[in-house]
Amino acid sequence: MKNSDLPAIQYTIWPADLQGHHFKVKLHISNPNPEGQILQMPAWIPGSYLIRDFSKRIESIEAFVAGDSKKKIALERLSNDQWRLPKINTAVEILTTVYAFDSSVRAAYLDTERAFFNATSLCLAAQGQESLPCSLAIIRPESPFADHWSVQTSLRSAKTDAQGFGFYLAQNYDDLLDHPVAIGEFQIARWISNGTPHSMAIQGCIHPIDKARLENDLQAICASTINLFEPKTKKAPFSNYLFLVNAVLNGYGGLEHRNSTALLCRRDQIPQAGALFEENAYREFLGLCSHEYFHAWLVKRIQPKAFQPYDLTQRNHTRLLWLFEGFTSYYDDLQLFRSKRIDLKTYLKLVADNWNGVLRGPGRQKQSLADSSFDAWTKYYQADENTPNAVVSYYGKGALLALGLDLQIRAFSKNQKSLDDLMRLIWKTHGQTMDGIPEDGLDTLIHQLLGNGFNKIWQEIKTRYIFGTEDIPLQKWLNSKVVSVATKTHTKLEKIKLQLGLRHAEVSGWLKVTHVLDGGAAQAAGLTAGDLLASFNGQRITAARWDKVLGSLPENQSLEISFYRDDMEHERILILQASQVPMQYDLTPRS
Repeated sequence: MKNSDLPAIQYTIWPADLQGHHFKVKLHISNPNPEGQILQMPAWIPGSYLIRDFSKRIESIEAFVAGDSKKKIALERLSNDQWRLPKINTAVEILTTVYAFDSSVRAAYLDTERAFFNATSLCLAAQGQESLPCSLAIIRPESPFADHWSVQTSLRSAKTDAQGFGFYLAQNYDDLLDHPVAIGEFQIARWISNGTPHSMAIQGCIHPIDKARLENDLQAICASTINLFEPKTKKAPFSNYLFLVNAVLNGYGGLEHRNSTALLCRRDQIPQAGALFEENAYREFLGLCSHEYFHAWLVKRIQPKAFQPYDLTQRNHTRLLWLFEGFTSYYDDLQLFRSKRIDLKTYLKLVADNWNGVLRGPGRQKQSLADSSFDAWTKYYQADENTPNAVVSYYGKGALLALGLDLQIRAFSKNQKSLDDLMRLIWKTHGQTMDGIPEDGLDTLIHQLLGNGFNKIWQEIKTRYIFGTEDIPLQKWLNSKVVSVATKTHTKLEKIKLQLGLRHAEVSGWLKVTHVLDGGAAQAAGLTAGDLLASFNGQRITAARWDKVLGSLPENQSLEISFYRDDMEHERILILQASQVPMQYDLTPRS
């Protein structure tokens, strides 16, 4: 591109030091604020509600007169993530060196195998100029490790080579931040869903991926989701969509973007020629794909008004994450069933597993869904040893709420309406218009969809299950003619584990207590997080022997436990009681 064709804000990124994990980033500002241009680094990334202080990864920062690296300009440090240029009337360039060794989907990573970044981790904002168009130049690494690397991103290409290195354009700074970039060697699957091209670029798999299976399954899931929101037009709100997948030994997660997503999964979750993998693990991966794809509508286009615009310098609170994450969690597995990737029996087991998981958490009795959403920044995303006792997941219970609301709408309307109709109304009112949902915005939409008769039901749901802490009574609301709901029958081993009320991890051959749940035998006996378990009734406990030892213990009786705390041995008596087993359910289809 000619310099005259470039926008006033230009970013250039080099994967400069693969072995040392450093990106070089140059920001060109054609018209800096003559009174002193402020530069701002984001503190968090949309979709992940935690202050991450990305500026802490900046190792060096310098400013120059544009085109002349010898004319250095002094930068004033205003805070940990803000700098200010002096009064100046010429174009400037800011050069930063950024350390990148975070393998999650939220930040930036660079080594001799791959590069990945979200612009929130690398690109300073020119304060006051965020609405201007900008360009991004991605430079090919000068390293023998990168001879066969290419670029994968959903950014609009302006002038790139066959491997994708070169110039990209963004409508503004916010648009730049919404397109993660992966660089390296990829295996790529491609398919068309409802006329829209989709692709999945996978890094990290050792064997050739089963493209045919991935393409077939993902085509069906994506088409099902497009049809949910647009049953008449069957058109997606984007011209293409990209799944960026990093397959590793251990890892799981995803982060949504406007027409792409970054995913982290285990290698054995992806079907590969000549490699063993479990169907359940692959199903979990498809559920992750379904979840993040659904977010292209619910979060990226349908947004809380509290997020418009995003303020990336501080926490943005909303009490609606139960809607945005919880309802998405309801639909992710439902879309697998609707697209015929799983059968009804498997789907109901997934619902029951989530339901039982929520019921096992004491925190559900203390924190409402609304508060869980609001406190995500300081509680859900900063989990500690007491989190299960204090926090309810707006993902898990939010999905149960979505199911419950769906059942109530169907019952009230005699199956003439469903949650699908509400989602389409939300999409038409707040997604297509990009007019954010107010904190009480569902009230109007539900009234519009179902009329006055449903108001009492909705107000009760809000009071008891969204702003209150009552358990959602799915056992009463599920249609017994379609689904059998039964109290779960536990094995002896399952009962003892539930009665103990503790979670652990293996550390250097020991079982280390990570969480002690309210009301369990472990808490009553005084165990705490950090204790190292030694024996039950004189039998040595290890990870390999855990089930064997617990299975040999007597039911509903006392037992002796030996453990170490601060290298001192302790012995306690644990009393197992039937009342310590939480209510759990099985769901099966009626034949």
